[in-house]
Amino acid sequence: MWSNQSGLDSFRLFPSNDDDTKPQLGFSSLDDSPQIPSPLPPPCIEVLPSQVSSSVKPTLESVNLDGLTLLKGRVSTHDVFALSNSDLVPGKYEGGLKLWEGSLDLVKTLRSEVESNNLSLAGMKVLELGCGHGLPGIYSCLQGASAVHFQDFNSEVLQCLTIPNVVANLPVKSQSPGADSEVRFFAGDWSEVHRILPNLQTDNRDSNPSLGYDIILMAETVYSISTLPALYELIKKCMSRPHGVVYMAAKKYYFGVGGGSRRFISLVEKDGVMVASLIAEVGGGSSNVREVWKLQFK
Repeated sequence: MWSNQSGLDSFRLFPSNDDDTKPQLGFSSLDDSPQIPSPLPPPCIEVLPSQVSSSVKPTLESVNLDGLTLLKGRVSTHDVFALSNSDLVPGKYEGGLKLWEGSLDLVKTLRSEVESNNLSLAGMKVLELGCGHGLPGIYSCLQGASAVHFQDFNSEVLQCLTIPNVVANLPVKSQSPGADSEVRFFAGDWSEVHRILPNLQTDNRDSNPSLGYDIILMAETVYSISTLPALYELIKKCMSRPHGVVYMAAKKYYFGVGGGSRRFISLVEKDGVMVASLIAEVGGGSSNVREVWKLQFK
């Protein structure tokens, strides 16, 4: 069991003044609140590395993950979205500028799985959903994945944070295995982004096993009840069959908003086409348990 990382806040409903603190969801449970029509999502687009922001420059900091050091940027939500640093606005900004603690849990889990020979990322096609900083995807590049595609709701997150993080950790002329990975970036809502993602399944899924992603990564993507069905359907469209796998890091419950890993796993179990297994539990106290799950087709 890993201890909580210093400087990484647990999910809270109250704002903080730190630039890199997690955006707060200041509304009551989605089960009980009146449903407000969501704004139209931004268009689904591929963001090219050449489209990195020229006006917002992240400040790079190192993150030590039990001996593995990665670089991550720090940018202000005010500079990127003209929002206060504690804001998360559904349909406009979904928290991608925050270094969510689940992403670090996910990197540690992947590393543990690789070191115990339960997982090989070499030559794999990887998709990181809701990537934000993109550290799990970056780790996949360093482990020799053949392709790593990063997806986030906001193109601004990719331009101002994800792409700079990838460049900082994977220099173009590096001799590391990750230098040979095909790295691409896609922005859009989970209900529509499959239309532009490469490597997806066709209706006849079993006829071409080369289609789809071998590994799907996601950290802290299941906080909102309303988005869980779209996220799950996207996973089924993106996973290669029959050997695709999902690694998901999330809090057991997100108090005040109704989502959480158990709510998502319940959806998966009800559908009945995948099997889920809990492979890591992080933190202490029933109100702040973080989990990492592995999902595969039956």
